[in-house]
Amino acid sequence: MGLFDIFKKEKGNSLTADNGISGPTFFDGLTEDIVNPINLQKHEWRRKLKSPSGQTKFKIKYYGKLHEEYQNLIVGTNYAPALVVAVDVSNGLEILLFDGCQHGYNALFCDEYSKEQIENRPATNLYKDENGNDTFEIIISTYNGIDYEEEFSHEVDDEGFIKLINRTKIEFEKARRNGFDTLQIFGLTDQGVMVEIVSEELA
Repeated sequence: MGLFDIFKKEKGNSLTADNGISGPTFFDGLTEDIVNPINLQKHEWRRKLKSPSGQTKFKIKYYGKLHEEYQNLIVGTNYAPALVVAVDVSNGLEILLFDGCQHGYNALFCDEYSKEQIENRPATNLYKDENGNDTFEIIISTYNGIDYEEEFSHEVDDEGFIKLINRTKIEFEKARRNGFDTLQIFGLTDQGVMVEIVSEELA
C-alpha cells in the first residue's frame, strides 16, 4: 500500500473509517472521521487530527532525531524514546501525538524507563520535511492486533484494573486502547504532498 492510498476517495462510496475499533484515549475529542478510507484494516483505527476549536493545520515539535535513512521519520535517541507534539497554528495549543515512554504495548507491559528518561525529553525540535514544509494536516493510524482478552483477562482485578510494568494500575479498557502494537502518523502539506512522520512498531 502506498502512502497516498490511505487518503484516496472511491467514487460512489460513502464509507468512513469507523470500523468499530476504539482509538487511544488521549485522542478522545481531538479527531474527525475520514471519508472513503482505502485499505483500512479490520484492526486499524485511523482518524484526522482536529483541535478543540476545529482547526486542522499543525506544526510538529518533538524530542528525538530523524532517521538516518528515512529522513522524514522521527525516531527516539539512544537515551530515550521519541516524544511528538502537534501545535495548532491558529492558537499555539499543543496536542500530544506520541510518547514512547507511555504509549504502545511495550511501554505499558515490557519496557521500563527512569524518571530522568521520562522527564528529560524536551520537545523543542521543530519538524520540517525534506522540502522544508513545517505545517501539515495530520492523519493518525494505530493498529490493535493484540488479543488483550486472551492475554490479560486473568490479570484484571475485581475493579477492572490491570497492573502495568511501572507497577501502577489503570483501567483494563484504557490499557487496551493505549497499548496498540503499531503507530503511523502522516502529514499532508499545503501542496498536497503526503509525508510519513512517525512509524513505530510498539510490540
